[in-house]
Amino acid sequence: MILHDAGIYDVRIERIRGDLTDHYSPNEKVLRLSDSVYGSTSVAAIGVAAHECGHAIQHQEGYAPLKLRSFSVPLANIGSRLSWPIIVLGLILGWSGFGILLFVFVVAFQLITLPVEFDASHRAIRILEGKQLLGDQELQGAKKVLTAAALTYVAALASAILQLVRLILISRRNDD
Repeated sequence: MILHDAGIYDVRIERIRGDLTDHYSPNEKVLRLSDSVYGSTSVAAIGVAAHECGHAIQHQEGYAPLKLRSFSVPLANIGSRLSWPIIVLGLILGWSGFGILLFVFVVAFQLITLPVEFDASHRAIRILEGKQLLGDQELQGAKKVLTAAALTYVAALASAILQLVRLILISRRNDD
């Protein structure tokens, strides 16, 4: 209903195994909902499904941070796969700079992800509120769920930044 109200008719909705596996794939135009969300009427499930619809709406509108995130996925994947082996090898051989640069791609991706996720949650809340899909207390519960989910992205970014600083300090110490 949320997708159709936004004029989106070409996005498939699929069930995906696991928990916390919900996502929207812009390249495939598929909204995948986890076992605990798909078909559930809980406040949390409705909030998560509306959030994922928010990503589909971002895609339809050409939301710039989503485009930037989609563009940066390959670099982030390379960085996350290769940075640690190269960093370890670099620390042994004395040239960890390239591995650290690859890790910067991971940190940048997490930074780019924040506005995308916060915007999708804001859209979800506005939609749930505007369509009166949830009562006042339920809407407050959905806000709490989406805020908690968004804070996991903030925590991941903070952790990655601290790890990057740690790697830089270790690298500098090895250079001395």
